[in-house]
Amino acid sequence: MDEKTIVNRLSKVGIFGNIILAAFKLFAGIAGSSGAMISDAVHSLSDVFATLIAYVGVRLSRQAEDDEHPYGHERFECVASLMLGIILAGTGIGIGYAGIDKLFFNSDAIKIPTFLPLVAALVSIAVKESMFWYTMYYAKKLDLAAFKADAWHHRSDAFSSVGSFAGIGMAKLGYPFMDPVVSLAICLLILKVAFDIFKDAISKMTDTSCEDSFEQSLKEFIMEQDGVNRIDLLRTRQFGNRIYVDLEIVVRRDMSLVDAHAIAENVHSSVEQKFPKVKHIMIHVNPEEEHAE
Repeated sequence: MDEKTIVNRLSKVGIFGNIILAAFKLFAGIAGSSGAMISDAVHSLSDVFATLIAYVGVRLSRQAEDDEHPYGHERFECVASLMLGIILAGTGIGIGYAGIDKLFFNSDAIKIPTFLPLVAALVSIAVKESMFWYTMYYAKKLDLAAFKADAWHHRSDAFSSVGSFAGIGMAKLGYPFMDPVVSLAICLLILKVAFDIFKDAISKMTDTSCEDSFEQSLKEFIMEQDGVNRIDLLRTRQFGNRIYVDLEIVVRRDMSLVDAHAIAENVHSSVEQKFPKVKHIMIHVNPEEEHAE
């Protein structure tokens, strides 16, 4: 399957799967008198918008370079991830507010839920965990940051369903206050995931350098190329899910311009072939220092 087909499939699974699941959980929460399950349903519904944003972000990021965007459009995927993080954070805050309201200001509204929300929680755990693994597999395969964030939306929904199951079960055992308490726990979990997504997106939008391990591997590979005597400077920066490299290499000072250029061209093509994430490497050639006699 090509990338476009995979992206379309991931989007359809995320949108239609979450709509059906959210409707089922909302029904179970209302009919079964479970605030935790209603919160869980709202979480699933937010995933519908998350998948839509991920789809649009990926499609925009894959546009070819043009006169106004000579470096490409990869950062659209970071923008999509930022929006996903904001939506997820908003969902978590809303769920937390509802839990606090019931626990401290409207305790009369707390009811002992029926068995239906328990069944809905189990179904949700199975479905959302499956959606997480399915989405994450292809997101990693194609290096799609927006869909990695979307996968974590699915995983956070599965976690919230685990919490819902525990809270509903405790409420059934005679501790009805556990239902809104679980809503608060779900809120904190969602906010943590939102923060991680937001942090990763900001990092990729602000020209953050790559990890030391990547730069070390890159240096070792460059030094293996014929004609490279030393590396004077190596800088990396993340541009969406791609990497740009600025490099200064040292070659023999008595070498012709043609030969020095050939070395630089070899390094350029070899690096981009060896490290697929590197979109472009800019190379400056320095002459070896003249030794004092």
